[in-house]
Amino acid sequence: MRSKFIFLYPLFCLMFIHIGTIQAQQMTCTAIGQNPSTAFPVCGTKVFSQDSVPKCGGRLVVGPPCPGGQDAGLADVNPYWYKFTCYKAGTLGFKITPKVLTDDYDWQLFDITGHSPDDVFTDPRLFVCRNWSGEGGVTGASTAGNSLQECGGKGVPLWSSMPSLIEGHEYLLLLSHFTSEGQSGYDLEFTGGTADITSPGIPSIKYATYNCLNNTIGIKLTKKTLCKTLTSQGTEFLFTKGTGTITGATGANCSNGFDSDSLLVQLSAPLGPGDYTIAFRNGSDNNTVLDVCGNALAEGESADFHIAVPPPVELRSAAPVGCAPDQIKIGLSVPVRCGSIAADGSDFTISGTPLAAIRSATGNCNANNLTDTLIIQFTQPLVRDANYTITLTTGTDGTPILGECGQPAAVRQTVTFHTVDTVSADFDFGLNRNCKISTLDLTHDGDNAVNYWHWTFDSTDNRYTQNVTKIYGDFGVKHVTLFVSNGTCTDSVARDINLERTMAALFDVDPGPYCPMDIISPKNASYGNLISYLWDYGNGIISVGADASPQRYYPTQKEQDYRIRLIVEDNLHCMDTVEHFIKAVTSCYIDVPTAFSPNHDGMNDYLYPLSAYKALNLEFSVYNRLGQLVFQTTDWTKKWDGNVKGKPADIGTYVWMLRYTLKDTGKRIFRKGTTVLLR
Repeated sequence: MRSKFIFLYPLFCLMFIHIGTIQAQQMTCTAIGQNPSTAFPVCGTKVFSQDSVPKCGGRLVVGPPCPGGQDAGLADVNPYWYKFTCYKAGTLGFKITPKVLTDDYDWQLFDITGHSPDDVFTDPRLFVCRNWSGEGGVTGASTAGNSLQECGGKGVPLWSSMPSLIEGHEYLLLLSHFTSEGQSGYDLEFTGGTADITSPGIPSIKYATYNCLNNTIGIKLTKKTLCKTLTSQGTEFLFTKGTGTITGATGANCSNGFDSDSLLVQLSAPLGPGDYTIAFRNGSDNNTVLDVCGNALAEGESADFHIAVPPPVELRSAAPVGCAPDQIKIGLSVPVRCGSIAADGSDFTISGTPLAAIRSATGNCNANNLTDTLIIQFTQPLVRDANYTITLTTGTDGTPILGECGQPAAVRQTVTFHTVDTVSADFDFGLNRNCKISTLDLTHDGDNAVNYWHWTFDSTDNRYTQNVTKIYGDFGVKHVTLFVSNGTCTDSVARDINLERTMAALFDVDPGPYCPMDIISPKNASYGNLISYLWDYGNGIISVGADASPQRYYPTQKEQDYRIRLIVEDNLHCMDTVEHFIKAVTSCYIDVPTAFSPNHDGMNDYLYPLSAYKALNLEFSVYNRLGQLVFQTTDWTKKWDGNVKGKPADIGTYVWMLRYTLKDTGKRIFRKGTTVLLR
């Protein structure tokens, strides 16, 4: 059985698809009538004869499911499409008679009311009826049919039952030629039904309008007429009032369709102001224009139109130019032809001081190449306060600017505009120092009519006067930003101002701990134009002079902190103070007690190396009598509390080992001994 479907199945299923069908499905339909959007208009009283069917198509059409999934690929193979409107509700009967009676023609009807024609490929709700029988012969819709849908395959009836049409609805009928061996056509006749698809009435003129831009007369008809009944020379038209020469005529959308209700009559030259009447007559093809049913628009049918004197082209005021403009926009009283504007801007001159020059001109042109705004570009931005005048003249193209109807704009028209000076936010500042207090006096010149100032200090402090005083009580980089405006132009400047510290009291000293015989020598690092120094060593001794006196400390407690202070004064009598703390101890002799009693009485409760202030890389370990490690540390201040794994250790003798390096000499020391744990 020959298949007419595009199955998206595995290879063994694709073997059943006819080769000719595949080739047709791979070709795009380009002829009018072979796509839904360019369908043939139908008159029910006519027989439509198609002598041949070009190979193309292959797009899937949609509808209700077929029994057994036979609709898996119903496609518009080698198609032609027909469109019609139902003017009276009833049944639709038609028959398709192949030129070669054995050819297989299939069809499907769609209701596209309120839809795009191409929706037939995606919206199954548009389905009305169909017949995709695999048999050759005469097919269609009639009383001989028993179903609104006959799906594909051999033995499927060639006739479907007649569908019911709805008055006012629009329909599309697809004819699909599935015989791959030839391109013979068919006859399509609408017969046997009760619905009326014959367009009523005859065409007539609704109105005519004159388009002075392209010298055409647009004529609107009451119904669509066939494009092929309109001669390209426009011989169907004549003036019965007024004079003009007709050179051609076209129908809207006739390049990709069959009919149109909008005609465009081309004239050889513009029409002058006045009253006109354009009328229909039989053209060189012996008719006026005909609708799809052959009804002719009556000879002598006419329409009046009036052409007023076109309004003059006048320059309006210029749009606000802003700061440092490099162009100006000028409004027009009526649209002008963009092609009449000299691209080099020579239709305009500019005067004013300082001098300015025009580089180019154009317009905001629409689809009709008209503009109601002129855009004049300057050779460079205008940055000074000045008054300028734009004057209209005749450009280097030899023609003035022309309005939509070709009316020339009067030369020597002028438009004035004003520019303002650009501004600078650059500012000056003075710095006054008083020891740790720095005073910034910031000033702006206010030139070029600046009337707004916005100072920002470190993003937190905002001031709004022309000149500002800012006081700092610390040192470092300060971020200052100034924004200025004269109402049109703006500018901003950001600066980092470094408030350097000119003097400071500084010294270096090791914080210790220090043993009783250690000598402490602070190193002075103060800077500035210093004239005096006062050292206080915290042990009751003071000295003056840049260099500190060496000191020894004898604390009365095991550990004692001492404050060393330096006060300096510079030549401006500014003073600064710095101080550091050191630690002094009563002993630096490292030893381990021979006994301890962890009973929490505050005496000898812990075991640890005593006074290991100057021990580096220390390791202290404690073992029980079985040689098991019960405590270990590398920090001599971490002490053994007599517990092992959270439980009190047994009373008795324990062995300890101590390793360390002397800080002053670098000598490596190892010691071991015993201690007694008492409770």
